[in-house]
Amino acid sequence: MKTRATEAEQVLFTPRLVLFLASQNLSLFGSSVVGYAIIWYITLETSSGIWLMFATLTQMVPHVLISLYSGVWADRYSRKRLIMLSDGFIALATFSLALAFFAGYQRLELLLAVSVVRSIGSGIQSPAVNAIMPQLVSQQHLTRVQGINQSIGSILLLLSPAVGGLVLGTMDISWAFMLDVVTAGLAIVIFCFIKVEKLVRVEESTSMVKDIKEGLIYTFGNPILRNLIIAYAFSFFLITPAAILTPLLVERTFGPEVWRLTTNEMVWTLGSLFGGIFVSMKGQFKDKIRAIALSLVAFGVLFALLGVAPSFTLYLIIMGIAGVFMPILATAETVMIQELTEPTKMGRVFSIVQILSASSMPLGILLFGPLSDVVSVESLLIISGVLLALVGLLYQRTNKSSTEATRR
Repeated sequence: MKTRATEAEQVLFTPRLVLFLASQNLSLFGSSVVGYAIIWYITLETSSGIWLMFATLTQMVPHVLISLYSGVWADRYSRKRLIMLSDGFIALATFSLALAFFAGYQRLELLLAVSVVRSIGSGIQSPAVNAIMPQLVSQQHLTRVQGINQSIGSILLLLSPAVGGLVLGTMDISWAFMLDVVTAGLAIVIFCFIKVEKLVRVEESTSMVKDIKEGLIYTFGNPILRNLIIAYAFSFFLITPAAILTPLLVERTFGPEVWRLTTNEMVWTLGSLFGGIFVSMKGQFKDKIRAIALSLVAFGVLFALLGVAPSFTLYLIIMGIAGVFMPILATAETVMIQELTEPTKMGRVFSIVQILSASSMPLGILLFGPLSDVVSVESLLIISGVLLALVGLLYQRTNKSSTEATRR
């Protein structure tokens, strides 16, 4: 006879999971609209790689720095409260920015300042969101739920550049800020109704420095986690031209129209939607290391092809195909960490992954941003794409060696 616990584990869409997915994707939608609007606003106002570099640094560096502490907080305190408080913090900063723009104080420096505040809130939230998932979903459903979440997020991300482009093209950017405030408020209200069991912690919380040190020792003591983090650090550095500079490529090579910038983002998200559907239907990745390596190689090849695309149509096709591999990469990486990591250390492990992967892009933009004003973005895409494919191949080979050594 099945127990209630066994039956609960077999149910995929529990009420609290549905509420969690609704809350997080509402928050994601509003933040994405604002993110696109800010990047496009700066691109159209300046057409400068240097300004895009500043925008990227203000969005990423604070996120990385606060992650030194947010992973410990996610292991020490209520992950539910951390998620809600960080959403509220971001909404308050965005609302202040909207009021300033409505009042006529529309300065790029103010956009960058508020981006710093929003980045801090995001850095607090991310480890808690990733770490709370195993508390809401049984392990057998983790991959499927991640795929479903990626699909929902892709649908909203497919809408968000269209909404961002519509707002930027027909109204004032301030209304994009207000949309984010509303969606964040709704996300917080929904999250209030989610019940999350208190996590039982075996060890006593000591100093922040000791907790961070324990997280580092635990993470880098596991060869699979260590290889993943190293590969991610190099990969995100090399992904920078495709992730940050493609709006500049579109504006310079194919035309400065807002619809081109919007379409550039939408085809990537459309590809991600199909990738998320594939992951949710597949249910499990038997070899997550291979899935990650394959995704990195595919990204490298496709990003290099973006640099030689002769027409905007072909460029969009390649960008859409590349988007398919993002949910595969994100799901395999996230579920692998969730399966390998002790629950009481999961926040710190995700924060370390976040620190090293996110810090790689600011370092990348420091190099590739100024270079994009000297050489073509197409050249940067070709070089970084080839190197990224090599990272994927090396990751697969290194993990194979580590696995064989562990078995011995």
